[in-house]
Amino acid sequence: MPRFFVESVPGDRITITGENARHIGRSLRMKKGESLTVCCDGKDYECRIADFTDSEVFCDVLSISDNASEPATRLTLFQAMPKSDKAELIVQKAVELGVYEIVLTDTARCISKPDKKSFAKRLERLNKVALGAAKQSGRGIVPKVSGIITYDEMLGRFADFDKVIMCYEKSGAPLGSAGLEKGSSIALIIGSEGGFEQQEADKASQSGAYIASLGSRILRCETAPLAAISIIMNICGEM
Repeated sequence: MPRFFVESVPGDRITITGENARHIGRSLRMKKGESLTVCCDGKDYECRIADFTDSEVFCDVLSISDNASEPATRLTLFQAMPKSDKAELIVQKAVELGVYEIVLTDTARCISKPDKKSFAKRLERLNKVALGAAKQSGRGIVPKVSGIITYDEMLGRFADFDKVIMCYEKSGAPLGSAGLEKGSSIALIIGSEGGFEQQEADKASQSGAYIASLGSRILRCETAPLAAISIIMNICGEM
């Protein structure tokens, strides 16, 4: 069943506008009486199309349920800014795997350092990728992609989480020993192509991060977050 996201549900009727409305009417060629799913804040609204205009679709709510595929564990990925199209791959797969938020971060070894204008366009594109992945994977929310924040700004957010994990290629303990629990809030920190400076790992550890290893093999910056997210979600009983 087609799935669409809205920012709010005011009552028993939902109005879908903009690109989504055009997609329903022109691309999908849906008609009055047909059913679709509208998602908002982790809930699924099973709806029937009641009426159309050129730019709006009016839907009657038939039933409401909690989204069955939305993880109880809130995992935020702090991803050091990668180059080229690697960010799109990371965002797409991270959303499919269940992350709650993705925050792009500037670290010492980041090769990609876009200016504000070019990054604004890139960020808009990444959020569209997140939306597409959320629809495809049946998510109840669309994870937000934000940034670029500084390394120190990232450190300042550690207090917001129950557990902070940094994957460091030079040393670290297994993720299975980190004491991860289902339903907790977890921050996962992944480096760029060049990994982290020792000083960065030390600062993270001093700020309360658990320094973890993903094994003896060196993973690419687009492979490491997907491996780590999968392991964490499995440990937390979300996969």
